[in-house]
Amino acid sequence: MIRRRKIEVFSLSFLDCICCGFGAMILIFVLSIGAQGRNQRATIEALQRMLAAHLASLAQLTQTKQELELNYTATLTLAADTKLKNADLQSLLDDLDRQLSREKSGQEALLVDVDELRREIAARQKRPEMVLPKVEPAPVGVPVGSNHIAFVIDTSGSMRDFNSGQLWPIVIRKVEEVLDVYPQVDGIQILDADGRFVLGERGGAQWLPDSPETREGIKRALRRYDVFSESNPVPGIFRALRLLHDPNDPNMRMGLYIFGDEFTGLADAVLRRVDELNPADEKGERRVVINAVAFPTTIRFDVSLGNTGLKLANLMRELCYQHGGAFVALQDL
Repeated sequence: MIRRRKIEVFSLSFLDCICCGFGAMILIFVLSIGAQGRNQRATIEALQRMLAAHLASLAQLTQTKQELELNYTATLTLAADTKLKNADLQSLLDDLDRQLSREKSGQEALLVDVDELRREIAARQKRPEMVLPKVEPAPVGVPVGSNHIAFVIDTSGSMRDFNSGQLWPIVIRKVEEVLDVYPQVDGIQILDADGRFVLGERGGAQWLPDSPETREGIKRALRRYDVFSESNPVPGIFRALRLLHDPNDPNMRMGLYIFGDEFTGLADAVLRRVDELNPADEKGERRVVINAVAFPTTIRFDVSLGNTGLKLANLMRELCYQHGGAFVALQDL
C-alpha cells in the first residue's frame, strides 16, 4: 500500500506568489496615481489659460462698453446742440421771411407805375426841369374838411436820429398834431415813401377804422418802424392816390399828408402824374387835398446831394398849391 504525502495548501511558495501579486497591484496603483496628477496639472494649466483669455476678452468688452457710452453721451450733446442751432436758424429764417415780405411789398409798390416811370425817364432825357412859377405861400395851417386822412412819411436815414436809428421825435409829434386836428374820421392809413403800408396790408389796401387803438398803434408803429425807404416820397404819393382814393364814393373827402426832407427827380413829371390821379372837376376842385411838411435835415446836417431839400420844398409848395392844401417848412428839429 502506497502512502501518499499530505499536500498543504498554504505553503511558502503560495504566499510568495500572493505577495508578489499584491506588490504588483500596489506598484500599478502608485504608477496610475502619478499619471493622474500630471493630467490634472495639465488640465489646470489649460483652464488657467482659458480663464486668462476670458478675462482679457471681458476687459476688452468693458473698454468697448465705456467707449460706446462716451460716444452715446457725445451724440446726445451733439443732438441737443443741433436742435438749438436748428431753432436759431428757424428764427433767422422767419425774420428773413418777414423782411422779404416787406421788401416784396415795397417792390410791388415800385413796379406798379412802370409806365409812368418810363415816361418820366424819357422826359428827363429830353426836357430840362420846369421852372416853377412864383405863387403866394399857402397859409400856415391844415385844412380840416377831410373824412379820410393818409400819411406818406419818408423813413430814410436822413429822417432818423443818428444815435437811435429811429424817426426824429418831431416826426411823431407832427403826426400826433395832425391826428389831433381830426377828432373823428372815417378812415386812416399810413405809408412810407416807397408805398409800403406801415401797419401792414391787412386784406389789401384798406382804410383802417378810426379808434383810439388805431391812433396809438400808428404812433407805436412809427416809433419802431425799422424799414428804410428811399429819400423820395413820390412812389408813396402815387400809391396812396391810386389805392386809397375811391372816385366812386361821392362822400369820400381824402386828405393826404406828406412828411419828407428830400426829392430826387423832375417836378413837372410828378405834377402831371398827380394831376391825372387827382383831377380837378368843372369847378376846379379836387377830391384829394394834399398837404406837406418839409423837415430841414439836409440843411442842418449838410447831407444833401444836388440840393434835394430845396427841390422837395419847391415841389411840395407847388403840389399843395394846386391841390388845395398847405405846405409847412420847419426851421428846426
